[in-house]
Amino acid sequence: MKAGSDNSRVVTVNALIGTLSVAGLVLCCIGCRPHDAPRATDESELSAGEADSIRAAVEAMLRAQEEAWNRGDIDAFVDHYWKSDALTFSSGGKTTRGWTETLNRYRERYPTPEKMGHLTMSKLEITALGSGAALVLGEWNLARDTEPLSGNFSLVLRKIGDCWLIIHDHTSRTE
Repeated sequence: MKAGSDNSRVVTVNALIGTLSVAGLVLCCIGCRPHDAPRATDESELSAGEADSIRAAVEAMLRAQEEAWNRGDIDAFVDHYWKSDALTFSSGGKTTRGWTETLNRYRERYPTPEKMGHLTMSKLEITALGSGAALVLGEWNLARDTEPLSGNFSLVLRKIGDCWLIIHDHTSRTE
């Protein structure tokens, strides 16, 4: 046997293993079509009345938040967030974890009613993700005498007990 033939066998075996791996991956993906995967309940599986009721309850919660903000009450505003260490709030490239940390972040960023300004939430898109969860997309505007701010947000809410609570908030600012 020549020394070079062992190397060519190794290359051939490696190529065969690579081909079989790709073929296995393709077969696996073909076998896992989206319609075969377990599906989560979504708005299309709720009655129109249930979906409307969820959207109305979530919008009422957001309007209560807006009102709390506009009267300078950060505690009442943050009361609509899940009081859990598992709460997440992402903004400015950072993720804050936990309700207390989220409250402290708001208090630090908005220490006075003047800094808070007047909040308006608009272009709300509320999608029920089943009977106990919802996704909200929207825009926010903070009117202030100096440095008005605006941006968009996405919220994930869960119905916990009788209350709709924000379990994740991702807020970004328009430059």
